[in-house]
Amino acid sequence: MSFPDERRERGPERNGPDYDGPAGMDPEGVIESNWDEVVEKFDDMNLKEDLLRGIYAYGFEKPSAIQQRAIIPCIRGHDVIAQAQSGTGKTATFSIAILQQIDTSLRECQALILAPTRELAQQIQKVVIALGDYMNAQCHACIGGTDVRENVRKLELGMHVIVGTPGRVYDMISRRALRTNHIKIFVLDEADEMLSRGFKDQIYDVFKMLNSNIQASTSQNFYQGWTF
Repeated sequence: MSFPDERRERGPERNGPDYDGPAGMDPEGVIESNWDEVVEKFDDMNLKEDLLRGIYAYGFEKPSAIQQRAIIPCIRGHDVIAQAQSGTGKTATFSIAILQQIDTSLRECQALILAPTRELAQQIQKVVIALGDYMNAQCHACIGGTDVRENVRKLELGMHVIVGTPGRVYDMISRRALRTNHIKIFVLDEADEMLSRGFKDQIYDVFKMLNSNIQASTSQNFYQGWTF
């Protein structure tokens, strides 16, 4: 089965025996959690083989503290609120959980991620594409400042994961270019920043157009740790 191509990027090269992940990630942030299960190895998470290949190819050798605690409840279908220091691996956490749950044989959007800025949305897109490389997972960024017709064309071709800013995503749903009937996972990245930027109404407009039984997750960039 052929899919539309999106540019795929690899993580940085590994740089020694103590390497824990891509550059700029602090794996051991301050952690507070009410989820007791800790899984210290990706191999013990019962992930798809092609997803594991993507994780190791990206540069991860072991899960960071938040990944050890947050990936499993996300995969199991729990609604999740994750708070962690910047650079601890939140993006990869929800990206791995999404990629574990989507069906790549179904050319429909199955996960929707909202981000407060174009730059962050594009960054998330690169992570999802890199981690899902061996799965042939397709991810597209719907963001303001880009050509609307090109967004519509990409969506018509079929994307498994959509990441975008609230305004453009809502516009694509309103145009019926982004079909929501197969979306089962909804992620708000840096939810605290989105609310502070005044996106509350736009987020609600998007959310009320999704399925009533959708799984929802939020990640917040608070420095005091994170909670479920």
